[in-house]
Amino acid sequence: MKESKSCSSAWLLDYQRNVYSQFGEDGIIEKIVNTIPDDEKWCVEFGAWDGLHLTNTRNLIESRGFSAILIEANKSRCADLQKNYSDNEKVITVNQFVGFDADDGLDDILKKTPIPRDFTLLSIDIDGNDYHVWEAVASYQPKVVVIEFNPTFPVGIEFVQPKNQHINQGSSLSALIKLANKKGYELIAVLPINAFFVKKEFYPLFKIESNDPATLNENAEYITYLSIGYDGTVFLNGSRKLLWHGINISESEVQVLPKLLRKFSGNYSFLQRSIFWLYRKIRNLT
Repeated sequence: MKESKSCSSAWLLDYQRNVYSQFGEDGIIEKIVNTIPDDEKWCVEFGAWDGLHLTNTRNLIESRGFSAILIEANKSRCADLQKNYSDNEKVITVNQFVGFDADDGLDDILKKTPIPRDFTLLSIDIDGNDYHVWEAVASYQPKVVVIEFNPTFPVGIEFVQPKNQHINQGSSLSALIKLANKKGYELIAVLPINAFFVKKEFYPLFKIESNDPATLNENAEYITYLSIGYDGTVFLNGSRKLLWHGINISESEVQVLPKLLRKFSGNYSFLQRSIFWLYRKIRNLT
């Protein structure tokens, strides 16, 4: 366990530890599992990749004896997944896309397995439609849900990408919290790209004073802030980067007004007012 740097409500962050995970999920998951009542020890993860690469369930399977349903849509990755677990009878691997309709959703996949309805942990990481696949889960009530969110949206912004398997935009933390509360879950921890939820009945066990996302989310370094001067100049602060592409965003690329009109409108000359009137009219038509 690393030296404590978190506030009292975010105490679970003190347990960050990677065995196979990316941002310390393994240690936090282990602490959560130790905190909730003992159960039949089942976990589900998709996309599971090869079962080793940046996984949130491998440590539970390897060190805690969990049974698992590991789902991966990519055929070559799933072949590696099956190979890596070929000698473990407690792990069921599935090569299938997890959607959000009755015939391809998680409910339909899990009903063909022996997993209990209230299994221990569900890990969702599919780089886009995470919100929609969780929303579609109705028959199963995992005690703990770990789900990926888009960290470039500030707390308070409720963004949900279109329900489309060909789009990869992700959804904001605030949108996922709203969905979680609707489904009977409470937020207990936030890492850079993953949020942790537990069923409301277990929430008191974690003795969290406030689970307001502004308190629990300590990961603002991925957010790009846009501000506007009185003269119409657009300013960027924060990350200023396309996070998943590694491309920096410069202020010159996001200016709306041409340099001639980047001036407080009350100080425009007659010529500038005329140009601005035409410019705004054209812009508002697009």
